[in-house]
Amino acid sequence: MLRQASAWLSGLLLLALSGTVSAGWAFNMREGVTDISRSVFDLHMLIFWICVVIGVIVFGIMFWSMFMHRKSRGAVPAKFHENVGVEVLWTIIPLLILVGMAVPATKTLIEIYDAEEADIDILITGYQWRWQYSYLNEDVAFMSNMVTPREEIDNLSPKNENYLLEVDEPLVVPVGKKIRFLVTAADVIHSWWVPALAVKKDAIPGFVNEAWTRIEEPGIFRGQCTELCGRDHGFMPVVVEAKSQEDYDIWLAEKKETAAREAELREKDWTLEELMERGEQVYSRSCSSCHQPGGEGLPPMFPALKGSEIALNDVAAHIDIVVNGKSGTSMAAFGPQLSETDIAAVVTYERNAWDNDTGDIVAPLDILNFKNSQ
Repeated sequence: MLRQASAWLSGLLLLALSGTVSAGWAFNMREGVTDISRSVFDLHMLIFWICVVIGVIVFGIMFWSMFMHRKSRGAVPAKFHENVGVEVLWTIIPLLILVGMAVPATKTLIEIYDAEEADIDILITGYQWRWQYSYLNEDVAFMSNMVTPREEIDNLSPKNENYLLEVDEPLVVPVGKKIRFLVTAADVIHSWWVPALAVKKDAIPGFVNEAWTRIEEPGIFRGQCTELCGRDHGFMPVVVEAKSQEDYDIWLAEKKETAAREAELREKDWTLEELMERGEQVYSRSCSSCHQPGGEGLPPMFPALKGSEIALNDVAAHIDIVVNGKSGTSMAAFGPQLSETDIAAVVTYERNAWDNDTGDIVAPLDILNFKNSQ
């Protein structure tokens, strides 16, 4: 019986080892692309192997004792009450092990929390279900939305390699610079996580958490919100693109030009057709997941806009609920998320799409005046 059990144990051990080798440690942490991420990985592996050695020693002694001193061999248990030397020993040894583990852990934690003297500060604000990135002192801010096609989500077409991990506007940073992230939220608790950078920070309304990174080489690094932030929680990806300093400067200049052109659009005389075209794009990106592409909504949580009181009558009330949201409901405030032009376009679209046909035109200046009057 013992020989058979040993054979089974050996077989299971070989199977486990072969599976581990063939999987290439697929279940382990990734090493990452920054000094911090590698420090975290090295600390993880150090603690892991310390635990493995402790486990082997403790369970080895336990199983050896059970086997060598079993009743069938005529073992007689010793009768003693206490042993001061053993008790001191099994207190001192774990203490030394914990101190040995605490030294590298403390060093790594101090490094992780040292966000001072950053070259670039970026404010990250979580919204349901998108991220807003504001480059402090640069007058550049934009929303980052998931762009995975609805057909893939509904299993109507094959899923691509980066399913649920694609956005329209990635966070762009230069390589070789210390980037400080200031992480907060505007509605519920989110969590900004990019495993390749070893950065994971909770985004909590009313609080600002700090993190930092320094990426060494250009590349694209993906993550997700790791907090259960509500319906569509899984549709809130994070994409960070690291560029060379030269390419980053070009990108930043283009962003500033785009922001300047966007400001000029507020003064433009928009036609209904132009607002409808832009409004459809904004609605598809920011509103359709709740109110549905056809405006029928998902009552009672997400009311219909097609034929609704809010979309057919009081324009001021319609603007107010889009800009400020509605307390106690899932309707978010889009005033901080969208430009005046986008808000004007989406309100115009909602008042004229799906046979609503009010003929109302809401201009960007109307939105700006509404905000200023609050």
